Order: sequence, then structure tokens, then C-alpha cells
Amino acid sequence: MRILFIADPLDHFKLYKDTTFAMMQEAAARGHALSFAQAHQLSVEGGRVLVDARDLSLTRQYEGEHPAWFKLGEVHRQPLQSFSATVMRKDPPFDMEYLYASQLFTLAEAQGAKVFTSGQALRDFNEKLAILQFPELTAPTLITGESHRLRAFVNQHQDVILKPLDSMGGDSIFRVRPDDANLSVIIETITLRGKRTVMAQRYIPEIRDGDKRILVIDGVAVDWCLARIPAAGETRGNLAAGGRGEARPLTERDREIAETVGPELKKRGILLAGLDVIGNYLTEVNVTSPTCFREIMDQTEINVAGLYIDALERRCQPH
Repeated sequence: MRILFIADPLDHFKLYKDTTFAMMQEAAARGHALSFAQAHQLSVEGGRVLVDARDLSLTRQYEGEHPAWFKLGEVHRQPLQSFSATVMRKDPPFDMEYLYASQLFTLAEAQGAKVFTSGQALRDFNEKLAILQFPELTAPTLITGESHRLRAFVNQHQDVILKPLDSMGGDSIFRVRPDDANLSVIIETITLRGKRTVMAQRYIPEIRDGDKRILVIDGVAVDWCLARIPAAGETRGNLAAGGRGEARPLTERDREIAETVGPELKKRGILLAGLDVIGNYLTEVNVTSPTCFREIMDQTEINVAGLYIDALERRCQPH
């Protein structure tokens, strides 16, 4: 297979924990040819979706502060459909440029390209709003940009998490209570004074035991999840916010959540998703560039990257 990875710059990768790198390693080990491009290198000419891609080879030089772990060939402009698979791994935020890329993916798919995750699914499954399709799995939630409604929600539930709809890694997440002296300014800041819609969720105290990332590949959950445990004094368990990752087997409730969400993900063409679960509640459905492969692989005997490439091969080579 020829696999194109669309991602952020390669020299920004943190190899010890990067999920995209784990995917690349597994694909290369199986003899698949790799290529690389950034999202801004997509274009349309003569009605065809093209990409300025470069052949990518892994050098196996993975050690050191700045390892020379990859080599890139010359840029070649080619139709996206010329690749066996295009794997979209650009990190959020899901801004207008991300939206445009997803629209080009949809056009390319109509021309025969195979994109994972599909452009339509990227647009439909906002990582915060997607949980609204599964209300029986979620804690009390409010979506609004109106300050008086957010304040009323905080007064009702007493302990609330506020977060924007387009961020990642725990960025701009606030925990607030009615008596918080900064409540008004927090609401003004996160909503841009009423110009931005945000999510409010009742605080789930089980976060102290970890914000679990459950990986779902082609509709099926990986048997172990990664519990991201907040650092002392922190509300956020995100690894990017200093959380500690601990691999754990799925609980009965974890499986119930994954088995409820998984079939819908598969129906929508979402090859990989990361479900965020705190306590008994689904809090997010991550589809843009879910992580935690490496942490689970390092702590268990599960080759998560292998499961992903297995699924990619099945989707691209059904015979």
C-alpha cells in the first residue's frame, strides 16, 4: 500500500509518545510505502484534488534530543486518489482551514480517494458535541454562549466544567462554582463576551481516578484504556496538562459505553476514535487525531498500532 499521512511538521513529533509515529512505524514494518504532507499542501486543479506530498522513510535513529528519524524525498504533486489510503492526523483546533481540508477530502473521496477519517465524519463529529448523540451516557450538559444561562447552570449544579468546542489537550478548560470571585470574567473570557458557544458539564469527581481514553478501532474497543490521572492540584487529566497515564483493562461500564458508540462510529466511517470517559460518563468523542497508542503499547502487550494498520488494510484491501 501507499499511505499518505497528513500531519503537523515531523520535527515537532515527540517520538516517545506520538501516536502518528507509532502508526508510521507499524506500516513501514509491514512494507507499506509512506508519504507525508501538511494540510495546507492540498489543492484543487482542473477539478481534481491534488497534494504536494513527499516520500517518507524512517531512519531508525530515534534516540537523542533531536533525532534524525526521518528522510523526505522531493515534492511531487499528485492526485489524492493515487494513494491507497490518506490518514488525516493534523492536530486540532478545528478551525476554518481544518474545515476546508475536510471539504477537499469529501471531494477527493467522490473521485475515488480513501480518507481516514472521512471529511464528512470530521465535520459531523465535533469532539465535544458528538456526545449529545448519546444522552444516556453523559453527565448534565449545556451548550450555549449566553452568560446568564451558563451562570444558571453553575448555580444549579454547583460544580461545573466550562470548555470551548474546538480545543485539545485540556486547553482553556475552567472548573467553576457559584461563589467563584472570577466566575463572571471566566464566562466573559471563554465565550468572548457572548460571541462563542461553549460547553458546560457538571463536574464529575471521579476525575481524581483518571480521565480514561478508550480507543475504538473500526467500531471495536481496544481491551485496555489509558487513565490520565491529574497532577496534584489539577482538575485536568490530559497528558498535555501534566496528567499521568496509567493503562487499565476496560470495566464493564467502559465496554457498555464503547459498544453503544462503536457501531455508530463505524457506520459514519470513523476508523479511529478516542472516547473520553470519567467515572460512568462519556465526556468527549475524539476523531481528529486521537492519541495514547504509545502509552498503552508501552504498558501492555497490546500492539495498538498493529490493530489500527490491520483495520486500514481491511478498509483498503477488502479482498
